[in-house]
Amino acid sequence: MRIALFGTSADPPTAGHQAIIKWLSQRYDRVVVWAADNPFKSHQTPLEHRVAMLRLLIADIDSPSHNISLEQELSSLRTLETLDKAKQRWGEETEFTLVVGSDLLTQLSRWYRVEDLLQQVQLLVVPRPGYVIDQSSLQAAENLGAKIAIAQLNAPDVSSTAYREHGDAETLTPPVIDYIHQQHLYKCQDAPEKSLQIR
Repeated sequence: MRIALFGTSADPPTAGHQAIIKWLSQRYDRVVVWAADNPFKSHQTPLEHRVAMLRLLIADIDSPSHNISLEQELSSLRTLETLDKAKQRWGEETEFTLVVGSDLLTQLSRWYRVEDLLQQVQLLVVPRPGYVIDQSSLQAAENLGAKIAIAQLNAPDVSSTAYREHGDAETLTPPVIDYIHQQHLYKCQDAPEKSLQIR
């Protein structure tokens, strides 16, 4: 069995994350998703809200294979620990692919026991607008032992940061927007009502 592991610190998760998950579901036997805290980022929204938004994002995906699941118990600050949990759950024989955005490539060398991790997974790099996948970053990852593939995917050019800073509702899916409004999660809630009613 081939499983794609996709943890995201998305704050909030966007239509871009949804497009990635859909794309993965067409190419892997199972797509396992969780909300994570990235030790290299500061998060303004508590993890439980990001989990709830991710659950809504996944529920909104019409996947014929029904092979996408939110497995929050896999979440850990250390990806190696997440992988250990996944192996206990699905077995040592499972082929795991770790899905990362191109913005994380330069962080890899700082990850906990990254060489041990990269020996046990394939690495699938998803291009992100504004983060060029250059040869030196790829070479640095390969020097750590990474077996890399680049996702041939054109996800929407949207970002969580754009939503947090500008309240751009086009960035998100309607169920996530509704949740944000109910919970009053972001400062951009103070934006004029008309800009938030876009559907």
